[in-house]
Amino acid sequence: MAKLLLSLHVLASVLFIGPVAVAVSMFPPRARAALAAGPDQASAAASVRLLHRITQVYALLGIAVPVMGVGTAQAMDILGQVWLIVSIVLTVLAAGALLLFVLPAQQATIDALDAADSARKDPEASEHTRAVGALRLLPMTAGVFNLLWAVVVVLMVVRPGSTTGA
Repeated sequence: MAKLLLSLHVLASVLFIGPVAVAVSMFPPRARAALAAGPDQASAAASVRLLHRITQVYALLGIAVPVMGVGTAQAMDILGQVWLIVSIVLTVLAAGALLLFVLPAQQATIDALDAADSARKDPEASEHTRAVGALRLLPMTAGVFNLLWAVVVVLMVVRPGSTTGA
């Protein structure tokens, strides 16, 4: 049973966390282009909306990863191991970065794009200013989010104290 749970956990992490990591990384440059775009604003805005939607949907699906991870750890009787506890803490931090920083900044950009006509006429419009401000920190928070997941993956592969020889 543990092997099945571990396989599902790894598969879910690849299928659900991978798209979030890519969408979060692609969003800032596409958003800057969409906010600055002239005539091709519609296609640039559409790609930004799609990346935001991918982030939202796959983040929700990504909840399955830690849930299956805890189930796997319980089946393998390793819940108390330090590397696993560190991984859980890093996962919570990554989820916090996504929920508290990345998604709100993306939403601010979407709001600014929705009000694009008024923002172009008035560059001091609140949504446009808020989106530009949020975009300043978004590449950093996206990087932190992805770095946290990379560390979790390394901990899962290396497993300090593992008896498997890996």
